[in-house]
Formats: sequence, structure tokens, C-alpha cells
Amino acid sequence: QLQASGGGLVQAGDSLRLSCVYSKQSFRYNRMGWFRQTSEKEREFVAALSRIGGTTYYEDSLKGRFTISRDNAKNTVYLQMNSLKPEDTAVYYCAADVQSRQRPAFTASEYDYWGQGTQVTVSS
Repeated sequence: QLQASGGGLVQAGDSLRLSCVYSKQSFRYNRMGWFRQTSEKEREFVAALSRIGGTTYYEDSLKGRFTISRDNAKNTVYLQMNSLKPEDTAVYYCAADVQSRQRPAFTASEYDYWGQGTQVTVSS
């Protein structure tokens, strides 16, 4: 239902664009999100995008370097990551929140569907 791709091994300062293709027949999302996880940390919020209005949300420390966007015709959500740093190394997951909420969802437990994850490794 969600298929993430685009990860890889890059050097510090490089850029990557992750893609997440979702199945429009399986669910209608209200928010699509990107999270990341390392072996030392719990899954943490990176960015999210609302279906209605396209409002975007970012983890504060990533604002200005990461951009979430979508292509509705391709059923795809993207995460553009610029000026990558070694601390950005993680497995990146896309996720879909299908619940109707009065506020955006920033925690992993609020998302209903998950992609398989794509590894991003940034070397110094």
C-alpha cells in the first residue's frame, strides 16, 4: 500500500529525494508523513503533508533543508533532502494517517499505514 524508495549512500552536503507511492484504492489519506529511525533512537517525525490544502509540517531542526511535496497524478509523496549531514543517517519511512483530526499528527502511533523504509546513509 505504501512503497518508499530513493535512499542511498551520499556524502555530506549532497541531496537525495525520497519517493513514496501509495495505493489510492486502498485508503484515502488525510496526512502523509515521513519518519526516520536509527538503532539508537525511536522513530521520529520528519515532515507531513495534509491532503486538504497541502499544508506542510516539519520537525523544527529540519526546516529549510527538507521539503515534503506530492504529485497527485502519480499517487506519490516526496521528501527532498538537501545539505545532508551524517546525523541524517537513518531508515526513512513514509506513512499515511487516515483519521480525521483537528490537528496534525506528529507521532508514529497516529499513522495507520507504513511503507517498508529506505536507508539513507550520509558519510562525512
